[in-house]
Amino acid sequence: MNRPTPAIVTQAAVRRLPRTALLLLCIAYVLPGFIGRAPWRSADITAFGVMAELARGSANWLAPSLMGQALEIDALLPYWLGAWALQLTPTWLAADFAARLPFIGLLALTLAAVWHGIYYLARSPSAQPVAFAFGGEALTPDYARAVADGGLLAFIACLGLAQLSHETTPALAQLCFTALSFYAVAALPERRLIPLLALIVGLLGLALSGAPTLAVLFGAGSALSLGFDHANTPQDPPLLQRRTLRSIALITALTVLTTLLATVLGLWHWRLQMPQPNWDTWHGLSSLLLWFTWPAWPLVLWTLWRWRRQLFNSHMSRHLSLPLWFVLVTLTATLFTPAADRALLLALPAVATLAAFALPTFQRSVSALIDWFTLLFFTGCAIIVWVVWISMQTGFPAQPAANVARLMPGFEPKFVILPFLFALLATLAWVWLVQWRAGRHRAALWKSLVLPAGGSALCWLLLTTLCMPLLDYARSYAPLVSRIESLTPSAPCIDTFGLQPGLSAAFAFHTRLKLKPVGLKASCPWLLVDQDVVIALPGVVKLSEWALHSTMGHPRPGEEDVVLYRRVSNIKATGS
Repeated sequence: MNRPTPAIVTQAAVRRLPRTALLLLCIAYVLPGFIGRAPWRSADITAFGVMAELARGSANWLAPSLMGQALEIDALLPYWLGAWALQLTPTWLAADFAARLPFIGLLALTLAAVWHGIYYLARSPSAQPVAFAFGGEALTPDYARAVADGGLLAFIACLGLAQLSHETTPALAQLCFTALSFYAVAALPERRLIPLLALIVGLLGLALSGAPTLAVLFGAGSALSLGFDHANTPQDPPLLQRRTLRSIALITALTVLTTLLATVLGLWHWRLQMPQPNWDTWHGLSSLLLWFTWPAWPLVLWTLWRWRRQLFNSHMSRHLSLPLWFVLVTLTATLFTPAADRALLLALPAVATLAAFALPTFQRSVSALIDWFTLLFFTGCAIIVWVVWISMQTGFPAQPAANVARLMPGFEPKFVILPFLFALLATLAWVWLVQWRAGRHRAALWKSLVLPAGGSALCWLLLTTLCMPLLDYARSYAPLVSRIESLTPSAPCIDTFGLQPGLSAAFAFHTRLKLKPVGLKASCPWLLVDQDVVIALPGVVKLSEWALHSTMGHPRPGEEDVVLYRRVSNIKATGS
């Protein structure tokens, strides 16, 4: 017998995941990484530098820049949000943390939008489980809630989400507005006001965050998806059909409005980069796709296989077509844009949605395999973090501390009690979660993704508590800036040439040194040049006026190097 759907779910399997536990998991994932760190290289510190200049009034709000340098991403709204936060928060609050406050809200809003988007797709008729002959199948609201719980857990579990979602960059804003657009299209056939507001914010926000092309493609594809769904379901009640037609009209109108807004503000800038036809390029892209979306991508493949009848028939179900469209658009952007990881980030809400619809089709053996693999993987990762931290603090075992000293020369570990306590509590919570999962409980759709989401949150929290000083040392410009500052004592300013925007912003944040773009009439006693553009220096300054002082780079090997020059007249005046 051909079942209309592969989902076979009883009412007992859709019991509610405790809201308190889900909320605590979200808090444990959102806050670490935003608190207690310096701005990271290079997109994070660059974005913060732009926000600081806007807040001071030294940059154009319609064309944000950093020290007069144009930005790689033509975004407006993310920089506005950070600048407004800097202007509105009290001065005693650290400036970098103040700029992060709106982005904490964006990540929290992303999680809420992902949950609600999956919930409304799971309520669609084609996504419902098989009706039993004598009843007992899952009720629609309970089934949709359980699938949404599993989808949110899958979203949190994705490895690629952790770092990029905790930076104050346009990438996080684009992720949030993508999730809002996804939720709005999923909910519009059933709800009106809130999804409409979410769609306005989502599409226009995407355009103002540097992704107008994606906004238009998301809007157009969503309208087509609803149109096909309407054309192939004439048996739907008249009220639902009218709502679908209104939704299509609204999405189309907002897509046109987004196009006009992007045109008026001059946001259409193409930076396509064709992938090189060689093994290294394609191997790198495939590796990025595999680890970035882990552990959701195996579940996505399972969903496409088990729901293949709904996928390849004349009426592709909306709960499959909508997330598939979002995935295809973002995968295409990943292939043809230089920042592949930031483009792939926008696929995660749709990837988590497809992964969630694998849960109603799982057999017990598959769930057990996921549990065991996840348990071993994340427990192993947590043990590694603890061993490295203990080695740095005590010197035993000796090898991890020696590896850290070799990779991060100059780093001095310190013991801080509060992060240690949070890390200890998180580890104990993981032990309890593993014990709970191993116990005999009633089946629940979301149980298979509790350990992946909990393990991902645990490892991220351990990294951002125990290893935060090490992360700051490795990922911020602070060590390099401090070294340059120590070599230029009492300098009123430094002339610069070819510096990365992030390094320029780091000087403004970490020091009081004033940087000036160099010219033929350079006025500062020191000149700092990016090593990659030293060859072009003779066309900018008179080299006879400058003496090479030193070449230095970030303590982390393989990072960008800079060359420091000192004015010859200053050397003669001081005799050194």
